[in-house]
Amino acid sequence: MLVRSWNLFHGNTVPPQRAGFLDEMIRVATEDAPDVLCVQEVPAWALDRFTAGDVAARPRAISAGLGRRLTRPNHGFFRSAFTGQGNAILAGPSLRVLAHSSLVLNTRRFRGAQARLLGLGPHARLAWARERRIVQALRLADGGGRTFLVANLHCTSYAADERLADAELLRAASFAVSEAGSDDVVVLAGDFNLRVADSRTLHDLAGAEWGFSEPGPGIDHILVRGAASTPVRHWADEQRAHGDRFLSDHTPVELDIT
Repeated sequence: MLVRSWNLFHGNTVPPQRAGFLDEMIRVATEDAPDVLCVQEVPAWALDRFTAGDVAARPRAISAGLGRRLTRPNHGFFRSAFTGQGNAILAGPSLRVLAHSSLVLNTRRFRGAQARLLGLGPHARLAWARERRIVQALRLADGGGRTFLVANLHCTSYAADERLADAELLRAASFAVSEAGSDDVVVLAGDFNLRVADSRTLHDLAGAEWGFSEPGPGIDHILVRGAASTPVRHWADEQRAHGDRFLSDHTPVELDIT
């Protein structure tokens, strides 16, 4: 079972340009038919292209369609200012959807409790509240009777204090395990905005208590619990090349559940 994760950068390239390339990104990410594709930073207007799409940051008081039209003249400049963004999962035809759920990772109540626990100052509190972050989950079954809980998340990016993302990752992992059945293979995938050297939660999840697989390098991860899996692979740059630029500012990551 091939699982892939990619932050789509709102359909932009590196360096950014006026045109959007979301269609090209989806084609590149799906041309070898992965069993599960988890994507982040998807414009709200494109979420219905996937098996499950959930809005994280809502479009600003306008419809998703209008936001798309306002963004079209310069995708690289406007990014998600008008379109909003969300997380999405695409499940292959061999998998049957059993359930779909989602959770806001940085609710006001959660931020307040964590801010007191971590001793956060006003700047960190404001940064944490700036953008809504979610984890979405699909419970899936294959044709052989095996079941999976796939959780797709995008944690807060705040380089000054990565404990914000660490707290969200722990919340997302707890949510995924609580949504899973007792025999489910649990998959945590997405843009964690955390490197293993800076994250207590990544270390804990790979320990005996949680039982997830070891994280790879970088900030994009796929963790597996309840089944053997290969190490995480990062795409080579040429796999996402588009002329003299690269699709997205992130590299897709993937692994096989064996």
